[in-house]
Amino acid sequence: MKVQGSAIELTDFSGDGLAIGLFDNQLELSGDIANLDGALSGLIKEVIADAEFKGKLGSTVTTRVAGGRFKKLILVGLGKADQLKLDHIRRAAATIAKTARREKCKTLGISLPTGNLEASNLAQAITEGVELALYKDLRFKSEKDENGKIDTIALIGLVGQEAAIETAQKICSGIFLTRELVAAPANYVTPITMAEMAQDLAKTYGMELTILEQEDCEKLGMGAFLGVAQASDIPPKFIHLVYKPTGTPRKKVAIVGKGLTFDSGGLNLKVGAASIEMMKTDMGGAGATFGAAKAIGELKPDVEVHFISAVTENMVSGKAIHPGDILTASNGKTIEINNTDAEGRLTLADALVYTEKLGVEAIVDLATLTGACVIALGNDIAGLWSPNDDLANGLLAASETAGEKLWRMPMEESYFDSMKSPLADMKNTGARAGGAISAAVFLKQFVKDTPWAHLDVAGPVWADKENGYNGVGATGYGVRLLVNWVMS
Repeated sequence: MKVQGSAIELTDFSGDGLAIGLFDNQLELSGDIANLDGALSGLIKEVIADAEFKGKLGSTVTTRVAGGRFKKLILVGLGKADQLKLDHIRRAAATIAKTARREKCKTLGISLPTGNLEASNLAQAITEGVELALYKDLRFKSEKDENGKIDTIALIGLVGQEAAIETAQKICSGIFLTRELVAAPANYVTPITMAEMAQDLAKTYGMELTILEQEDCEKLGMGAFLGVAQASDIPPKFIHLVYKPTGTPRKKVAIVGKGLTFDSGGLNLKVGAASIEMMKTDMGGAGATFGAAKAIGELKPDVEVHFISAVTENMVSGKAIHPGDILTASNGKTIEINNTDAEGRLTLADALVYTEKLGVEAIVDLATLTGACVIALGNDIAGLWSPNDDLANGLLAASETAGEKLWRMPMEESYFDSMKSPLADMKNTGARAGGAISAAVFLKQFVKDTPWAHLDVAGPVWADKENGYNGVGATGYGVRLLVNWVMS
């Protein structure tokens, strides 16, 4: 699909479909839209009146155009003009794209008002919304459904925004990789195939790659990570991918993703409402990490970025860790296992210790860590924990631009009391109340001095129903947020 800016007037556009954005309760037509309405003998005003179209955010109406330069007219609501955000544009573009596909428009023009937005941001947001909405994962289908494919999209009034369009497409390429990793079942995405994927990224984008095998991790004393891995027949892989810019980097940062390619719960086996069949998504943090790596490799910013994941399965066998076992992490701290299903924080513990030794200026980890965070914030919002205000504020700003929602949660140090062990330095879980907070406080024990933030993305990595530019399934959550943060 080709997306390009166009200087053409609305009255001169020729194609299968033309989409126009209108604000809430500002339906008095003016300028180019009024001229088009005149050329169409008042059709736009007629459609607005007949459909009682108010321009509310996400609303849409479609009509056929007889005898015009284009066949279908699509009106989409943008909400109130003074409240316009980039994510409103993404969602409007997604609605347009899905409507155009349903109406079998191979060539499509899109005209959305800039409002208070810069043209480059508008072009990028439209392109992201369109690309993400039209994505289809057909890898596991025996018949490939390509019906309604859109060939070309003209962004009317956004001529000269090729760079913004290209940026959006590069970011989307990373989101697509994340969606494919998170959506694929555990017999396709394993520690071995994750390592192979990292090798492909390194080769394609000229990145440095280190893969620590089990014996390497043993030498580094990664007892927490290896304790989780010991029940699986598939060997663990500790992946460290590095993007380095040409010249001196402006800053050096690290992104650490939880990489459980399947989580059975271990001997604390997931049962009932625990949805064991969805535990292929427990590498959603690693999926976002490597999706961001692909996007960064495409964008080539002047920032050095380390992408890290301790990848394994959490399985059940005669070799599995038992509740009550004591593991020693690579910083020497001992952990009594009181729940083998709280395994992600164990893998992250050793990953964080390893990452801090790299001398980066900030560390962000992403993990599908707790159901408690989903209970607290729902399916659309990730939790953010950080003892560093500057880092937290930078991530919140990146979240706002990306349209990927974050909410800062309290780092309540006193919650560590419920994780104290009479035998070891700590237990791996605490009280049920505030479980997402105590999980973050647990991770904090493995970062000494480096500014660090933890994102619990258990809710938004997967969608059970269509929502804007996300279809049912893996959303690719985190890639836009991470890219914005890296490039800020």
